[in-house]
Amino acid sequence: MPAQPEGDPAPADGSLPSSAVARAGDRTLSLYVHVPFCAVRCGYCDFNTYTMSQLGPGVSRDDYHHDAAAEVLFGRSVLDAAGAPPRPLHSVFFGGGTPTLLPAENLADVLVQARECFGLAPDAEVTVEANPDSVTDRTFEILAEAGVTRVSFGMQSAVPHVLQVLERTHTPANVPLAVSGARKAGLSASVDLIYGTPGETVADWQRSVEAALELEPDHISAYSLIIEDGTKLAAQIRRGEVPEVDPDDQAEKYILADRLLREAGFEWYEVSNWSRAAEGRSAEQNRSAHNIAYWRNQDWWGIGPGAHSHMDGVRWWNIKHPLPYTNKVRDGVSPAVGRETLDPDTQYLEHVMLGIRIREGLETSSLRPEGRNAVAGLIADGWVDGPAAIAGRVILTDQGRLMADAVTRRLLDW
Repeated sequence: MPAQPEGDPAPADGSLPSSAVARAGDRTLSLYVHVPFCAVRCGYCDFNTYTMSQLGPGVSRDDYHHDAAAEVLFGRSVLDAAGAPPRPLHSVFFGGGTPTLLPAENLADVLVQARECFGLAPDAEVTVEANPDSVTDRTFEILAEAGVTRVSFGMQSAVPHVLQVLERTHTPANVPLAVSGARKAGLSASVDLIYGTPGETVADWQRSVEAALELEPDHISAYSLIIEDGTKLAAQIRRGEVPEVDPDDQAEKYILADRLLREAGFEWYEVSNWSRAAEGRSAEQNRSAHNIAYWRNQDWWGIGPGAHSHMDGVRWWNIKHPLPYTNKVRDGVSPAVGRETLDPDTQYLEHVMLGIRIREGLETSSLRPEGRNAVAGLIADGWVDGPAAIAGRVILTDQGRLMADAVTRRLLDW
């Protein structure tokens, strides 16, 4: 598990500098609720998650929603004290971990607190991540009644031997049942896939993409497997038990996925994300509004152990383990343990790194001179769209999406 980030100590009362809210009226506010519980910890996972055997005494999954709701209320009081204007939530995202290991009523209670403290924008997106084996039709009915609009299913693969390497425990046959249950409750459905797992063939990957398309979701995410230090899968690769990830294989699979998704009516809007028009909504309306808030560097408050928050260049993060998190929240003090104010260079780096990944790209005028000077070479390499650049925007070509990290380095003159 990654180490806690470094930074300055966070104040116990959570107080924010005036700079964090000075432009609040021009920025959207989102809420992320981290549910740190999993039935089994997957071998590739680097997230801040815990099985029940890892939690130890003093932490109860049954009571977690009370602590999360208390931090929502605490966040409202901190923003009020800082003089932030009221802002209804642009989006809410329950992530993890496996949020649906909690009873749907508990998730609904946290959403009720969020609505009472902040309000929800009329078109607010409310997403819950779900494992296909941890939901029922009644789960979706309760979530829909509470105001959830969207469910993101962790499918990852349709191929049993690939799921086994990833240590995903769900049964592939349960995925269509879960997606169908969400749709019956009136919820939008998104499916997450992972490509490049050791031992996964191109045929395996095609089978997974086609299986996801058969579900007719509104949104599909396809992420390349990244081997993080300290994970079980990293140790297995180091010991030679499974083969290393091949970047060329991952590129081939990305191109295949993009072709299949386009043929099915999906359009890319971020390097790893596609959406389509469905049920009276455009492809743009079916994008993940919450993730777009991250990519566009808006404001969000993170709830739960290890959750990160950001307010206009001020970022902080909560203590990682659920037990000290719970103790701090119940003592009425901030669970944050570190905070940083981003300097102009860091803000610019993130502006380029995140902005270049989305379909709309970056305004050329927002780049520093070295970035603007790099655009002509990127066009010549076929990585940046020439006509768009002439019109004032730096937008990745299809080939450029494969080279997004290299494009970022060039724009930053690294």
